[in-house]
Amino acid sequence: MSRSLRVATWNINSVRLRLPLLRELDAVLRPDVLCLQETKCPDELFPHEGIRELGFEHVAARGMKGYNGVAILSRIPFTHRANDPDWCMKGDCRHVGVTLDAPGGPIDLHDFYVPAGGDIPDRELNVKFGHKLDFVAEATAWFQAQGTAKRSILVGDLNIAPLEHDVWSHKQLLTVVSHTPIEVEALTKWQNAAEWVDALRHFVPADQKLYTWWSYRAKDWEAADRGRRLDHIWVSPDLKDKLVRHQILKPARGWERASDHVPVLVELAL
Repeated sequence: MSRSLRVATWNINSVRLRLPLLRELDAVLRPDVLCLQETKCPDELFPHEGIRELGFEHVAARGMKGYNGVAILSRIPFTHRANDPDWCMKGDCRHVGVTLDAPGGPIDLHDFYVPAGGDIPDRELNVKFGHKLDFVAEATAWFQAQGTAKRSILVGDLNIAPLEHDVWSHKQLLTVVSHTPIEVEALTKWQNAAEWVDALRHFVPADQKLYTWWSYRAKDWEAADRGRRLDHIWVSPDLKDKLVRHQILKPARGWERASDHVPVLVELAL
């Protein structure tokens, strides 16, 4: 008899500021595992008590004051992946990995927050863009060295919208950081390195619009609907046939004090 595993990801844009919104998320999605990015919280101030009140007894968090930060909140036990790389040797808390005690056997889970890359898509003029490309290249090489992923899930704010219909206007965003050809090529190489399966596009054909982020700059984000798909869930090939559904919680963009990203979930039958 199969058991379901619900894995969600959300760039929360400050876990302490938006802790109350986790209750709303949990009421709708009921994830077994919730991966957060941009927690903006040093480890010693992480709100463990509030997280436990929601039923997440197991937490792996890597955070720093004011910037970045990732966390995995889980209702099922896991062990930490302690030996994963410090990407670009910056210690900037952009990845945390665990091995879930999942139905059917262990599953490696990676939670990533890829650098946004600044505004200028030129590594010579913009060190942030160079860091982004280097980060993705390093992750690509590391996963490629592991071979085809097995019983693995990779989630997070990867800060790249790779497909034409992952953005509101492919033509207008070709020179905008997050959808430039060099970024798209880099992300595609990363995906191919371990033969990752794009779980969201498993359910939604590539010719259909699909967004997870809407800018704070839009006066009416919903009416303008100028979104991008920056948040991703990838699964290893051996989990592809286990995928049963997905959900993008678009209403979360309209919550009070909302993040500019919305939660994304996939469910697997293991």
